[in-house]
Amino acid sequence: MEFTKFETLSIRNHPELNERWVQDRIAEDPTMLGLGDIVLKDRERIQPRAGRLDLLLQDAEFSRRYEVEIQLGPTDESHIIRTIEYWDIERKRYPQYEHTAVIIAEDITSRFLNVINLFNGMIPLVAIQMRALKIGDKVGLVFTKVVDQVTLGLVEEDEVEEPTDRAYWESRGSKKTLAMADQLLDLAKAHDPALELKYNKFYIGMAKDGQPQNILTFRPKREFLRFEPRLKSSPETEALLDSSELDVMDYDTRWSRYRIRLKPGEIEKHKKLLVDLIGRAFSEANGE
Repeated sequence: MEFTKFETLSIRNHPELNERWVQDRIAEDPTMLGLGDIVLKDRERIQPRAGRLDLLLQDAEFSRRYEVEIQLGPTDESHIIRTIEYWDIERKRYPQYEHTAVIIAEDITSRFLNVINLFNGMIPLVAIQMRALKIGDKVGLVFTKVVDQVTLGLVEEDEVEEPTDRAYWESRGSKKTLAMADQLLDLAKAHDPALELKYNKFYIGMAKDGQPQNILTFRPKREFLRFEPRLKSSPETEALLDSSELDVMDYDTRWSRYRIRLKPGEIEKHKKLLVDLIGRAFSEANGE
């Protein structure tokens, strides 16, 4: 392949390009931001007594919205405050959705990178640096995520757990659905033979040497087992699940878990796919 150099443009100082042009490009294809399979919900959305939100994006499959503010040039205090303010207004108006504030700027300076990191964790905030690149008479945009939303620690790993035992889950679920958790644990042991089930009041997790390893969690019911692998939502995984016969209940965006309903006999039926999902979950957990 032939190597070529791109010229970096300053949109802020360009005689033809401007913020409206950037909005148009993102509106045409919001997935270029690297936030997943998202679509345009609204633009220049009027905020009560607070101006206009540049872009409102929404996850195509799940109940998450992104309040996006665009800034040409370097970040500044007023723009960060405005981004958070619009996020706060939208989450209060539409609490049925999960909301994430997104700030896009040509230059996210180290000073404001520190400020953004201070907010992150308390406020779901993503910072994206934007570059305009030119070759010949063509211009493209490159978006790089420099601050990602902090994934909150799982409740079962942070809070004081309420341990139970196998008998508790046999009565709450059934022996048949609890045995399904054993089957899935056996599949997980291909990645770590030392894993064992850890019985808690609200879920069954996994542990190694007494320490939680909740890459997979299980919730036995009377007639089925709810299987919850911790996995990032991705087009590849979505396509895999959509083409399967698994009963995928939904995706928990807060804890990054797919919730899959398995009935007795379905582990054997879908073993190949379940082995694949478990392998993906372990690979992500190990940073692979």
